[in-house]
Amino acid sequence: MNQKIQTPLDDDLRDEYDETVLTNGVRGKYTARIAAGTNLVRLAPDVAAAFPTEAAVNEALRLLLKAATLAVAPPPID
Repeated sequence: MNQKIQTPLDDDLRDEYDETVLTNGVRGKYTARIAAGTNLVRLAPDVAAAFPTEAAVNEALRLLLKAATLAVAPPPID
């Protein structure tokens, strides 16, 4: 009496998927290609709270770069 009744939710793979395509896949095949074009940086939670968008982070970093450049080589005074 320990017979398990199989329902449609117990299937491993839906009928619309072709199992032969899935069995020959290579895990991480495009990982290096994606990583080469990406510079992902994880912000600390307190920093992320101060800069809610990507544009805000970029603007702040550009301002910091400009300030650092001016501190190293101030513009000539006329």
